[in-house]
Amino acid sequence: MALNAEPADPFERKEHDLPPKSYKDAVEQTDAEFDDDGDTLINEDSIKESPPKATHGRNSSEPRPLGEVMDEAEADEPGSFPSSPSPALRHVKGRLEDEDTRETYADAVKEHLPALNTNTNGTTPQNHIVGTKTPEVFESVGVDEVPRTPTLRRTHKRASSKDLNGATKDSSPQSSSSPMTSPRSLDIAPAVNGAPGTDSTIYESLTNKSGEHLATLKPSSGYYLSMAQTENKSASSAPPPQLDGRVDSNRDRSNSELVSGRRAGANWSRSAIRWAPFNTPLQRRLQTLLVLLHTLSIAGLFAAFFLLCSIPLLWPVLLPYLIYVLLSNAATDGRLSQRSDRLRRSKIWSLFGSYFPARLHRSAELQPTRKYIFGYHPHGIISHGAFAAFATEALGFSQLFPGITNTLLTLDSNFRIPLYRDYALRMGLASVSRESCENLLSKGGQNGEGMGRAITIVVGGARESLDAKPGKLKLVLKRRKGFVKLAIRTGADLVPVLSFGENDIYDQLDTEKHPWIHQVQMTVKKLAGFTVPLFHARGVFNYDVGLMPYRRPINVVVGRPIEILQSSSPDPAYVDAMHDKYVEELLRIWEEWKDTFARGRKEELEIVE
Repeated sequence: MALNAEPADPFERKEHDLPPKSYKDAVEQTDAEFDDDGDTLINEDSIKESPPKATHGRNSSEPRPLGEVMDEAEADEPGSFPSSPSPALRHVKGRLEDEDTRETYADAVKEHLPALNTNTNGTTPQNHIVGTKTPEVFESVGVDEVPRTPTLRRTHKRASSKDLNGATKDSSPQSSSSPMTSPRSLDIAPAVNGAPGTDSTIYESLTNKSGEHLATLKPSSGYYLSMAQTENKSASSAPPPQLDGRVDSNRDRSNSELVSGRRAGANWSRSAIRWAPFNTPLQRRLQTLLVLLHTLSIAGLFAAFFLLCSIPLLWPVLLPYLIYVLLSNAATDGRLSQRSDRLRRSKIWSLFGSYFPARLHRSAELQPTRKYIFGYHPHGIISHGAFAAFATEALGFSQLFPGITNTLLTLDSNFRIPLYRDYALRMGLASVSRESCENLLSKGGQNGEGMGRAITIVVGGARESLDAKPGKLKLVLKRRKGFVKLAIRTGADLVPVLSFGENDIYDQLDTEKHPWIHQVQMTVKKLAGFTVPLFHARGVFNYDVGLMPYRRPINVVVGRPIEILQSSSPDPAYVDAMHDKYVEELLRIWEEWKDTFARGRKEELEIVE
């Protein structure tokens, strides 16, 4: 044990009338001040609610009390700070500083960052005050009295997954309002009860200038995403390419002797064909794939059947199947025995509907105790809107019209194509022949006589597809009265349906400039019963060349029903009167909703032939 000839503590030295050991120790300030008699003077302003700390000398041999901030060995070294954390770090006051050893509190904090307030066993130390906040900003001045940049000490912030009321926060962004509803008011109607056994559905109510409302299913966020991410952008909007990112200054150099030819590959950036980017979202890729499969379904399944015929081992199965296809009447008997509601409600059809995107709107409710004939206009090229709205549940037909079983009708020849006829029957399609229509509206249903059933007829047919051009709407309807006679014979109410955007998804060759092409198309229609319009749109990997439809919105508006009095022998005058009412309701739909769904129209609705 080392012996000290004279005490080092200032108090003991004062008791023995010893001079200060050094000038540095003489000016050292402590937390306590003394009078001439050695008694401690108490500063009443410094009294806190917590008990005061016991004063202790720097060089005392007595045990240091718990909570002492500075260690003697560490304090003797200039610029040193304790390694153990403390809730209130204090600079050693009264230290004599010169130009070499001068130190500020902020400089010391920058050099000696405090350690984490945890012990080696992971627990909180006893001297850590729980609930207090450690200061994050330390301010001081340097040697030249110039303010220094505050030093920030980052503190850990735990993100809570709940808000103040205890509900989980929703991190999904709110979907923006549809551009189609901007000039009209968009109200969220209360929940409407669906059919018995079905869940209630939230509807959106679109209001036009006359105050009329349209009920439609509330779209998902994918609908607005498809509306925002359209690929039909102007090719001329891209800036002109520059040479290596710099402006070509050859024009300004009139005296230049260097003459350059055109740059190879420079015209690729100005190509008329716009290619799809590689970073296209997966959902949009799946939408394109499903529409492609549906567009090529007839040709693809017919080719698959011939591929199977090339295998001799399958002939014993394919031959009886081919005979069954040619003799079957499943498409005309009206029983819908092969209809699959599970396939119609499959989620894959939501991808099909959201490709354009397409929506179904209802003007009035339909009673499930009646039977109906939906007249769909226009035909378009392939009638994608009719398939999405009435052959699937992608647009929510059964929720908008509960208790009604609808059947989309197509050509009878489609049910003679092997493999495709099975696909069409599973989707609930039927033949458009007179026999098929009468069987569907007179058999089955709620009472076995067709009540609660409906059929959808594309009235314009193949003739109307020749006039399917973007921005125009010509309906072949003046002499089409067969569906009105069918409604009178079966007692079914007529329901006009107008599809806004059906003609906009394809471009077609202008037959007015090439009349001989139009004559060939009409000849084919008379001989085969259908015609093939010369159309084009976009491709799978580009936006300008191909047979895929454009991504343009389709809005199918179902009008108000026209009640029909049943008669086995329709009176021609009554047929004309019902036909006029039908046309009047169709024109009303156009006038009320053209400014909402057909803003880019080039011509008004025209009824021909």
